[in-house]
Amino acid sequence: MGRWEPNARGRLAEAALELYSERGFEQTTVAEIAKRAGLTERTYFRHYADKREVLFGGTELQDLLVEATAGAPESMAPVDVLAVGLDAVSGMFEDRRAYARRRQAVIIANAELRERELIKLASLSAALAGTLRRRGVPEPAASLTAEAGVAVFKVGFERWIAESEERGMAPVMRELLDELKTVARGGHGA
Repeated sequence: MGRWEPNARGRLAEAALELYSERGFEQTTVAEIAKRAGLTERTYFRHYADKREVLFGGTELQDLLVEATAGAPESMAPVDVLAVGLDAVSGMFEDRRAYARRRQAVIIANAELRERELIKLASLSAALAGTLRRRGVPEPAASLTAEAGVAVFKVGFERWIAESEERGMAPVMRELLDELKTVARGGHGA
């Protein structure tokens, strides 16, 4: 496949995941990723800052979550705004479960990647809290709601990629958000 072929970003991400799965993250170089994708190192660095970022997709998830929560009806309670955001991000994952499972296996196997994932989740929480504040949610409610939303996303994502899970991501997220509401009211949940 030549360098002029479309979807360089996606090809690089797939090549990186294949190599990280085959050889391990630390044993794989950017040059090898670019070569597997049929591209140059220079092209790689036009799309990704380093060899970790290829697994984290830039800010696509954060941008979608922020946009969806910002656009939710003003009359909604903060926790219901979370549901709108989680539904939106669930849609971006629906056809990517097999890829998500492979990606998560690579991340779990490497401490540096687990750390990067935690940084991304913290950034997601900060962006969500900022959006909630702009919607008029005061502190500490905005930060608490954002942290809870990211926790629901994290636990929901882990459940959704489990081999035993057959439902789409949105129903899994909704179930966990309902569980959080039950726990917050003093219930025990399911």
